[in-house]
Amino acid sequence: MELRKNQTSQEVILWAHLRGTQLGFKFKRQHSVGPYILDFYCPDKKLAIELDGAQHISNKEYDQERTNYLLVLDIKTIRFWNREIDANINEVLHKIRGCMNSPSH
Repeated sequence: MELRKNQTSQEVILWAHLRGTQLGFKFKRQHSVGPYILDFYCPDKKLAIELDGAQHISNKEYDQERTNYLLVLDIKTIRFWNREIDANINEVLHKIRGCMNSPSH
């Protein structure tokens, strides 16, 4: 519950574009899958979106374990750096749409 209250500014920005069905499918925020909490998750497309700040530079092993765990469940993960959200939200949304429209999902 604490994560839901303490969103980063980048999470607020991205959630404003994902909430409801703005991209054609419903996303959930701070969604639990097994031992992990996903920043954003679209159940219909089995797509997880993770936003990474500076703390992820030293957590690459943990992030890879999470990605591998989700792949076993056929959940694709895409990651964006916080600076990508700040610099060009439209490009981020374009990449998300591309993943949602890919034949594998």
